[in-house]
Amino acid sequence: MNDNRFKFSPSVLAWPLYFVVFLWIIYWIDIKFPVNFAQYGVYPRTFKGLRGVLFSPFIHGSLEHLYNNSIPLLVLIAALRFFYRRHALQVIGYGILLSGAITWLIGRESYHIGASGLIYVLVSFMFFKGIQTGYYRLVALSLTIIMLYGGMIWYVFPDIDKGISWEGHLAGLITGFIFSRLYDAPDYQKPIVYDWQKPNFNPEDDPFMKRFDENGNFVNPPPPEPEPEEESIQPTSSTMPRVSIVYTYTKNSKEEDNEGAEI
Repeated sequence: MNDNRFKFSPSVLAWPLYFVVFLWIIYWIDIKFPVNFAQYGVYPRTFKGLRGVLFSPFIHGSLEHLYNNSIPLLVLIAALRFFYRRHALQVIGYGILLSGAITWLIGRESYHIGASGLIYVLVSFMFFKGIQTGYYRLVALSLTIIMLYGGMIWYVFPDIDKGISWEGHLAGLITGFIFSRLYDAPDYQKPIVYDWQKPNFNPEDDPFMKRFDENGNFVNPPPPEPEPEEESIQPTSSTMPRVSIVYTYTKNSKEEDNEGAEI
């Protein structure tokens, strides 16, 4: 895999910042004006409660509730945008809708509000997807998420805390796992280097694998047969062509001068 696919961009910081600021603006409007946004939360198995599937993640009941959700959203949305850029928008958007719909189906008859369901979607998706890819950076991200937010698993069970929506947490956990299986990540798959890594690899056709017997023992290959010696034909006087060499002797100028001086 090419690590250059992990590229930092301003959206890695802008997405979580804008999202959290929007939550705080909604909360400010809720406490500043008598609008009571809580009635727009998910109210299970009622037609009116369906509007909460879309609106409930943006509504919070108290300042502590909003603060506890803001920090994880900043971290998780930034990590999602950086490591899973191609699927980030789908995971957030469809995660809100699907987790809200599941909460509407299984929830208690009460208003369910807050972005904690989306937090569980992000934690679940990035944990399971990193393990499934097997790529060391994404596996490290999965382990980091477990160290930071692993304790959240207890809040998907009923009767842990009467004041929380464990149904919304469970819906988010299920949604994140579904998305980890639904969205493939071909860019994060390890490149095929060896023939045995190919899907169509057949051990019976591999020369090396043929060296193992039925019990898995390595069998030395038989010694190679000696190659036949080729007869070399040495050239002889009868086969070699005759070449005539003629030598011509010519006196040089110094010899002519010496002869002239003797005379």
